[in-house]
Amino acid sequence: MNNTWDQRYSNEEYIYGEAPNVFFVEQLNRLSPGKILLPCEGEGRNAVYAATKGWNVSAFDSSEVGRLKAIQLARKKDVNIEYIVDDALSIKYPENSADSVAFIYAHFRPDIRTQIHQMAIRWLKPGGKIILEAFNPNQLKNNSGGPKDLSMLYTVDLLKDDFNGLNIELLQTLQVELSEGKYHEGTADVIRFVGTKE
Repeated sequence: MNNTWDQRYSNEEYIYGEAPNVFFVEQLNRLSPGKILLPCEGEGRNAVYAATKGWNVSAFDSSEVGRLKAIQLARKKDVNIEYIVDDALSIKYPENSADSVAFIYAHFRPDIRTQIHQMAIRWLKPGGKIILEAFNPNQLKNNSGGPKDLSMLYTVDLLKDDFNGLNIELLQTLQVELSEGKYHEGTADVIRFVGTKE
């Protein structure tokens, strides 16, 4: 096991469940299928869902164990996904090549976060959308998942700055009830963002 995520994903069960994130489903179902990129995709639940809806899916994560479980889930659902094991700073996608980039609980350290979010904007075609759901600082009081490091939790102002230049369609913090496997279970304080590239 070469990293923490390999260890976390090493159980047979899907620790965040096999079902996709609810907000991701809501947003994706409003769009016409095209090319979607999914950073930090873990065990593949969102990538596989997108593929079942006709999207051309490319995902990446630092965990080889996560990739293997994602491919297994894709076979179970009889779809194909591209899944690369790579680091968020070194992954390469062509500019203006994606119709959507979805960050679902992809929390980055502050020293690299803005750079990665700006890279995602470059990957988007004009008219393409960023979809994001993550935890906000109020999550620190909850036991339903997420980083316990305040600097890795996202605020409205932080996302406004990171995605400066996008047309913001949705940006809100709210409390939800998560039921996404044993690591995302219970009351949670989240932030949701949707923005479109001009």
